[in-house]
Amino acid sequence: MSLVSVQSVSYKYNAESVLENVSFDINEGDFLGIIGPNGAGKTTLFHCMLGLLTSYSGRITILNQDIKKNKKIFKKIGYIPQKKSIDEKFPLTVQELVSLSLTRKTSKNKVFEILKQVGLDKMKNRTIGRLSGGQQQRVLIAKALVNNPIILMLDEPTNELDHKSQNDFYLLLKELNEKNKITIIWTSHDMDAVNKYANKVSCINKRMFFHGDKGEFFSSEDHIKNYSESTMQIHMHAHDM
Repeated sequence: MSLVSVQSVSYKYNAESVLENVSFDINEGDFLGIIGPNGAGKTTLFHCMLGLLTSYSGRITILNQDIKKNKKIFKKIGYIPQKKSIDEKFPLTVQELVSLSLTRKTSKNKVFEILKQVGLDKMKNRTIGRLSGGQQQRVLIAKALVNNPIILMLDEPTNELDHKSQNDFYLLLKELNEKNKITIIWTSHDMDAVNKYANKVSCINKRMFFHGDKGEFFSSEDHIKNYSESTMQIHMHAHDM
């Protein structure tokens, strides 16, 4: 079943093309890794899919609902942005921070349930500033999950984490995907992580170069070569500027 459909989406910023005719579908249960160099349009694509940018051409649907026409559909999505959104100096406990995302329809017991799921139940009374980077990312996941989303979107979620914290983080995502049946979409520069944990891959550099099964992408020298060449081109363009 297709949960998300991106159809011929293009986006320009100050007359400069950022996305060009991007099309792909995301199915229920996918663990999709979106790869591409800096400046490839990954975050812009996310912002279009989340309704944060609306001046794109083309069409984006979630559960067959056009996101420009039905804003309520975004309640089905949990989102973790690229830049850390936790103020470490703010004196909130883990439990208090996650509770901020509760809706009226969600039981307060859900907070403890989610904290236990992400391995933070014993730290519920600890203030945010006393957590490690990996633990803070787990708090953000708990915030995103507390209202039972069917899709979890994460933009470069492990950039500031050490190697062990990254592995632990990805194992948690894999568990959420397999046991909780949450469809996960995440952007990454880490091709090894995408190869290890994703089941689907999208390769983007303004245009969609590949979208399909992980095995098909990583077993093809042509796909890897195209990705490497597009990354090199964007680095050279940035250097020339």
